Amino acid sequence: QVQLVESGGGLVQAGGSLRLSCAASGRIFSSYAMGWFRQAPGKEREFVGRISGNGDTTNYAESVKGRSTISRDNAKNTVSLQMNSLKPEDTAVYYCAASRYYYYTSNPDQYIYWGQGTQVTVSS
Repeated sequence: QVQLVESGGGLVQAGGSLRLSCAASGRIFSSYAMGWFRQAPGKEREFVGRISGNGDTTNYAESVKGRSTISRDNAKNTVSLQMNSLKPEDTAVYYCAASRYYYYTSNPDQYIYWGQGTQVTVSS
């Protein structure tokens, strides 16, 4: 069992930056790939990016590529999402999630543990 708790959301102006963090409890954190997803009101949950268990591989959605960086610290059981040049369309609840799937996947069904989410609001 892995419990995930996100933090770092808030209100930011367009063009600004935010760093979201996700703290994990449970054993063998490094055995899980970690993903970030977001969900805006009235829309489906959307893949943002993911990082492999050992942190050597990252993948990003086209909508955030070049503006976002995912990193992890397995010694501290944390994963972070740094988002720059934020746009109003980035407004959503952001979730971190854990997957035992070794290869890259953006399918939320392949992520088995989820945090409760943190709200990010970008004003124009």
